[in-house]
Amino acid sequence: MQPLWTATNQKIESTQIYQFFQSFIGNQPYDYHLLHQKSVDASEDFWSLIWSFCKVLGEKGQPPFILESNHISKTKWFPEATLNFAENLLKRRDNKIAIVSRLENGERREITYGNLYKEVARLSYQMRKDGISKGDRVAGFVPNCIEAIIGMLATSSIGAIWTSCSPDFGLQGVLDRFGQVAPKMIFTANAYSYNGKKHGCLEKVHQLAENISSIEKIIVFDFIEYNVSLEDIIHAVRWHDYVDNTAQEVEFEQVEFNHPLYIMYSSGTTGQPKCIVHRTGGVLLEHLKEHRLHVDLSENDVFFYYSTCGWMMWNWQVSGLASGCTLLLVDGSPFYPSPHYLIDLIDEEEISIFGVSAKYISALEKAEIYPMQTHQLKKLRSIHSTGSPLSIESFHYLYNSFKKDVIVSSISGGTDLIGAFASGNPTVNVYPGELQCKGLGFDLDVLNDEGQPITEEKGELVCKNAFPTMPLYFWNDEENKRYHSAYYSRYENIWAQGDFAEITSHKGMIIYGRSDAVLNPGGVRIGTAEIYRQVMKVESIKECIAVGQEWKDDCRVILFVVMKEGYSLSNSIQEEIRNMIKTNATARHVPSKVIEVNDIPKTRSGKIVEIAVRNVIHGLPVKNTDALQNPEALKEYENLMELKK
Repeated sequence: MQPLWTATNQKIESTQIYQFFQSFIGNQPYDYHLLHQKSVDASEDFWSLIWSFCKVLGEKGQPPFILESNHISKTKWFPEATLNFAENLLKRRDNKIAIVSRLENGERREITYGNLYKEVARLSYQMRKDGISKGDRVAGFVPNCIEAIIGMLATSSIGAIWTSCSPDFGLQGVLDRFGQVAPKMIFTANAYSYNGKKHGCLEKVHQLAENISSIEKIIVFDFIEYNVSLEDIIHAVRWHDYVDNTAQEVEFEQVEFNHPLYIMYSSGTTGQPKCIVHRTGGVLLEHLKEHRLHVDLSENDVFFYYSTCGWMMWNWQVSGLASGCTLLLVDGSPFYPSPHYLIDLIDEEEISIFGVSAKYISALEKAEIYPMQTHQLKKLRSIHSTGSPLSIESFHYLYNSFKKDVIVSSISGGTDLIGAFASGNPTVNVYPGELQCKGLGFDLDVLNDEGQPITEEKGELVCKNAFPTMPLYFWNDEENKRYHSAYYSRYENIWAQGDFAEITSHKGMIIYGRSDAVLNPGGVRIGTAEIYRQVMKVESIKECIAVGQEWKDDCRVILFVVMKEGYSLSNSIQEEIRNMIKTNATARHVPSKVIEVNDIPKTRSGKIVEIAVRNVIHGLPVKNTDALQNPEALKEYENLMELKK
């Protein structure tokens, strides 16, 4: 297989990862895989050098920097260290643009690093006056905007813990999250816009205040034009009134490396959401490592990742401030006011690092959008994709339709580690359908059903060593039972990521989907991504989802499809789907049933939920449907006559 992109020696030697190699390995010919192996074998030296190389503000303390235990989850990191997360993101205090915010209505806002610091100073001062202190929880029910970042930075400057949901969450979904962690303060907007339609936030916020007794203050900022009254909302105050003070300096509370920084949430479609607590030092080091080494992020970049405040990619992008770049925030639909809206922004804002979901890229391809023909894309050097596997066809589409000289980095990790196990890399080849490399510091492997390591075969993705963004714990998890069940129940003292994966001959990776959604017809494990890749080649198909149905002591593959406008599922289209799958995959991948539906249920971050659909077709309950952006879609999958024969 020929690579789609190869780094020149000149390009390699200009990267920060090359400089890091020289510091860590010495004066040897550059070899990423050698660097990766040493990052695992000499883990303490590696993470210590990340601290120094990235110029972390704080006290590192004295060695040892890692104290191992009888279980990797109990590893102690930098036991003498103290630092403040916000201080490291606010190192710059100058007139460089820190954040640009773009709204659906065309409005553009920006803030410099100097003014960002001043806004954090005023807000954190008032929060301290109101009794917010180290360890308190502060929640954001917020769109993706500058105020959300100011709120997070003010919170972490105090040593309080930030947690957030996007305002499109249903009330029960927010209560299931914030209700578990008992925040003292909530930030919210008056309203937000999606696909051209305005949605108020305060009705839900009023219900939150009525149902969560810990809330002492609600700070409301005006995000879009939308008149609201705060009279009926207990504890509510407007942002501009709240920060009406003359504070000029931020008091950065120095906290231990393991001090909680964020509480993140699992999607919650199979039970009450897990409240995943991430540590201050771990998040900072992991994000600096990924940004500086794997992305080659610098102060010269404009860094964009389409996200909401309810997805970990928001937290990941915001950490880019620690590298001195400019962040571009976009709130609203990626296809409004036009299908090429985000592509327009690449030129308008001179984006150099463009991050979106695999689903978005597939939608562009289906819509026959070819930016190479319509846009300049002068500054664009890297396209990042995550959320689901990026298909081989999508890799080719990006190189044929965007730019030849661009790094396409499909990455995979998750909320559980608030980062990426498999990462991009500015120094290694890009192959279609593959994630470029194992992330530095992660001892990743793929195991078969007997627990043996395998290459060029499909199996369970695992991590065999400790890493600093392992969750500190789950909130309100007695004796860490849910925590250990989530990651360590399958293998002793080995983290199981829950992904069905393969290590390739290039030492890259392929992710085939979630292992708990793997299909098993005739005892052969099949990743759903293998089916999706073939089905999405069919011109008439807009979206699809595949699940396994228990049938006559076996498992049969059921494929649900959403048709493009103007098409309906005919016998000829079904035959085309089956032939496409059989020809390009195997006969075992061919679905027993192909059923047309109007919609496919998805999480708030746009991931399709195979397990929820599988439960519905088996008559099992789906818990916490408020975690879905379109829970009503599940109704269509109930009691289908086609599945009873």
